[in-house]
Amino acid sequence: MPRSKAMLLLAVSFCLAASFSPCTLAAAAQGGKPLVTAITKDPATSLYTSPLKDSRPLVLDLAGPLIWSTCSPKHPTLQCHHSDCAHAHSYHPPDCPHTGYGKADEEDRFRCRCTAHPYNPFAGKSATGDLTRVTLTANATDGTNTLYPVSFPAVASCAPASHLAKLPAGAVGVAGLASSRVALPAQVARTQKVAGKFVLCLPRSGGVGVAIFGGGPLFLMTSTAPPAEHPVDLTSTLTHTSLLSKRGSPAYYLPVKAIAVDKAQVQLPGNPLATGGVVIGTTAPYTELRPDVYRPVVDAFDKALKLQSNSKRVPAVAPFELCYDSKTLPGPTRIGWLVPDIDLVLDGGKTNWTFGGLSSMVDVKNFTVACLGFVEMKKPKKEGYGRAPAVVIGGFQMEDHVLQFDLERKQLGFAKLPIFISCRNFNFTQSH
Repeated sequence: MPRSKAMLLLAVSFCLAASFSPCTLAAAAQGGKPLVTAITKDPATSLYTSPLKDSRPLVLDLAGPLIWSTCSPKHPTLQCHHSDCAHAHSYHPPDCPHTGYGKADEEDRFRCRCTAHPYNPFAGKSATGDLTRVTLTANATDGTNTLYPVSFPAVASCAPASHLAKLPAGAVGVAGLASSRVALPAQVARTQKVAGKFVLCLPRSGGVGVAIFGGGPLFLMTSTAPPAEHPVDLTSTLTHTSLLSKRGSPAYYLPVKAIAVDKAQVQLPGNPLATGGVVIGTTAPYTELRPDVYRPVVDAFDKALKLQSNSKRVPAVAPFELCYDSKTLPGPTRIGWLVPDIDLVLDGGKTNWTFGGLSSMVDVKNFTVACLGFVEMKKPKKEGYGRAPAVVIGGFQMEDHVLQFDLERKQLGFAKLPIFISCRNFNFTQSH
């Protein structure tokens, strides 16, 4: 028997003998399983978290190039010549003076301690902290439920406790999901020997969603309809488009060529989609439109809705401008209010990402008022709108969608979930 095979069988035998914990070493030797973790939406901040660090939440940031958190006083530190130190400096965060890769060790002046610059996009502040190693936890999955717990090492940046400002209560940092070597998806792919892709299914308030790192499949239970005899792998139902990058930015950009309301293309002066780009992110609760995009889209929506219904405008409800008396809107139905669709026209018109009433309208004031869930982008304090994207797709518009980020092929797969399924329907009961 080959030595490698004998060693693997020995490892498996040891795992079976140790009934108190499953063995993840053998799984890794065979290529590993994708990892799954729950996603919770914080009602106070509308941010999404996963219990990845000692069962404590990290905020998920699609544009974050780093994992960062608070650290214990005695934490290990990577040296400046470590390859991950250079990757941690691949993107320069806003308002951060360039201070090099590190500083002299206090105990050994001939040793250079690598420092990184974690950015808190919710507070708009940068910090400086040691680049260290942490242990994160998730569960192996077959796409249907959890199989066994998995702990794995990850490179992360330390941050002071003050850097947790504006994060959800109890959160200890941020898990960056951008296309960076030291972001969470790439690190899971390396340590678990799985595919360089991840799936997000963001929940609506009060539910628990799911993230799978390392590929698919993804199966969700039905809510009210009888369970299907042959459940569908939802990652096989996706529409695909390209993921673009922009120099100096870790964010994911989409090739949006136009915006349409009720199938009619909105006229946008100055071609802002080409110059500013469209970002997909989790830092904005609702889709943000730059003023030169916001006004034409909002006016087109209001006009189209008036043509198809006797809708009645009511005073604005912050942060929304366009609000209606719910009694005057057509619906509601299982697919939300029957209002004009808003389409992001992708790939030269070959593909559309459509936001219907369930993804475009927000119920407020005890469901007596429904508002268009697209908001005007606030002007950046220093550089103005010059470098700002034209559109930032917000979390609300992504909820109850399956989104697969394929970092190897640089593709986004997306699909709205069927009527009787929601992101909270993943079976987190461990399989035996």
